[in-house]
Amino acid sequence: MAIQNGTVRKRNPEPLLKVEPSSAGVGNSESPGSPTAGIQHPAGEVKYSGFSQVVRAILLATWFNCAVVAIHATQFIGAPLYWINRDYYYAYMALTKQSFAIVGIAGTRWFAQTKVRVSWDKGLRGQFHKTPAGRMETTFPERLIYLSNHQIYTEWLYLWWIAYTSRMHGHIYILLKESLRYVPFLGPGMMFYGFIFMARKWLSDKPRLEHRLNKLKSRHKGPLSGSAGLDPMWLLIFPEGTNLSANTRKGSVKWAEKQGIPDMRHLLLPRSTGLFFCLQQLEDTIEWVYDCTIAYEGTPKGGFAPEIFTIRSAYLQGRPPKSVNMYWRRFAVSSIPLTNAKEFDNWLIQRWREKDDILEQWYTTGRFPSDPESADSMRGISKDGFIETEMTLNNWMEIGQLYVVLAAFALVINVVLKIWALFSKFM
Repeated sequence: MAIQNGTVRKRNPEPLLKVEPSSAGVGNSESPGSPTAGIQHPAGEVKYSGFSQVVRAILLATWFNCAVVAIHATQFIGAPLYWINRDYYYAYMALTKQSFAIVGIAGTRWFAQTKVRVSWDKGLRGQFHKTPAGRMETTFPERLIYLSNHQIYTEWLYLWWIAYTSRMHGHIYILLKESLRYVPFLGPGMMFYGFIFMARKWLSDKPRLEHRLNKLKSRHKGPLSGSAGLDPMWLLIFPEGTNLSANTRKGSVKWAEKQGIPDMRHLLLPRSTGLFFCLQQLEDTIEWVYDCTIAYEGTPKGGFAPEIFTIRSAYLQGRPPKSVNMYWRRFAVSSIPLTNAKEFDNWLIQRWREKDDILEQWYTTGRFPSDPESADSMRGISKDGFIETEMTLNNWMEIGQLYVVLAAFALVINVVLKIWALFSKFM
């Protein structure tokens, strides 16, 4: 098994699921015939009544929609900076991007609180720290590409939070499905953020992707421009293209048969074209590719997390995963074959087979590999090389960032109107 720099725990694993017929009122959402059907929900019974769920839905929607509208309005207020001063425009949009991260982190903390367990291989030793207050901090580079397997729809929230722990949450860029461009408020907001929309048609995707990547290689001198002149950039890519489910599993099996290679056990086969192009375009401006393997406690072996941890179950019923588990590795860009597409495809498949083995260990033992030699009580790292924390804000006063520009704008408008009214009296 090719688990790099990992330590296999040899204790008896804790049961991930109690296999029992579902009791009335538990409200399983699994589809018939699924490996998860007929299995008691791993987070237990529904914690909130139907009325409470309606209240929670209203509160969550109010929080999210009001915040998104405020952020989008803030973006429009700052849009003229694009023609006035590009340096300040990109810094301004980075601040609005920070605001959206704050919305996601706060909402998840309030409505779907869960434990996060993080480990890493020895190549990342020293880059993780737990503060005395229990929050995780990371010291990842200012510019990188980071990859992840894709299991549930809200995965990007946890990965955006990782950027927050490095104070890079205003500099994240994500490759997204083209259809998301047309979601009201969110779509235009993500366009302001410089997110990259992909139609999965390479002839049309390539020029669009090249245009966006050229912008990510540009240099600015304004605030938040980075220590090396190049803007900080965390480019998040899901090489699988979509989340793991019963339907996408079938597609992966067909693709494996077409390519004449074995399919994965716990993953979808990755597609290499987009990532290969991104690395070719950015290889002179980044040193590392970071890789996250993510899993959710309670997902049975062979099961599909989206069928268990839906937005309803996690945010409304009070049944999020008991823990979100992450294992981090990194690879030097200089070690990745970027001159030949076939060699790169083989490289990526090999990395994904390693991830598959890592997930096999997780399903068997309930733990990812770790680096016990990095244990440090002063840095909050346990003796077995893990950090256990929760997804939360460093300071709840950060929520004020969402509305400060609107408040200042309203104040200015109010002053202008009063001056105009006063001036009109003398005309």
